[in-house]
Amino acid sequence: MADFPAKVSTETSSPQSQSSGSRFQSFASQYVSMDLGFLRTIPAGLMLVEIVLGLLVWALIAASAYSNIPAYGWVMFVSVIFWLLTIFLFFLIFFGVQGRTSFLPWPLMLLVFNATATILYLSAFIANAASVHNDKHQGAAAFFAIVVTLVYGASTFFAFLSWRGDGGNAASNTVPA
Repeated sequence: MADFPAKVSTETSSPQSQSSGSRFQSFASQYVSMDLGFLRTIPAGLMLVEIVLGLLVWALIAASAYSNIPAYGWVMFVSVIFWLLTIFLFFLIFFGVQGRTSFLPWPLMLLVFNATATILYLSAFIANAASVHNDKHQGAAAFFAIVVTLVYGASTFFAFLSWRGDGGNAASNTVPA
């Protein structure tokens, strides 16, 4: 009988008094939460820079005659794919999906994503820089490609620190304390 009060809810409401807007708000507050603290972090700032610079890379290539040079197909592929994936990942983290999916190794996933982006953007930069032929758009795209490569490299560094700080070292987890 002692645990009876803990099981009882004293809140009352009638379904007729609840408008559809407030039902949506309660649904939204239960399942969608924005992590405003994430916006003040270095990884969030780096992701926003990656989104802006990635957009510049593929927009500058798209504005040039890139279909004549096969290397620019690779540059477009890398820049558009990682631009879209970074936007998607940013919103996943911003809306707190990683907190609700704790069964996924988020620090490791972010490390692999950023390392892959760094390597592929470096290859796209090399292909872009080697193929510039008196086109201001292609030259600017090469500049922004190396800058976004460096920003993804910085994101890789912070993801590595997060992974390592999150118990990523299996040997240290098996030692009894």
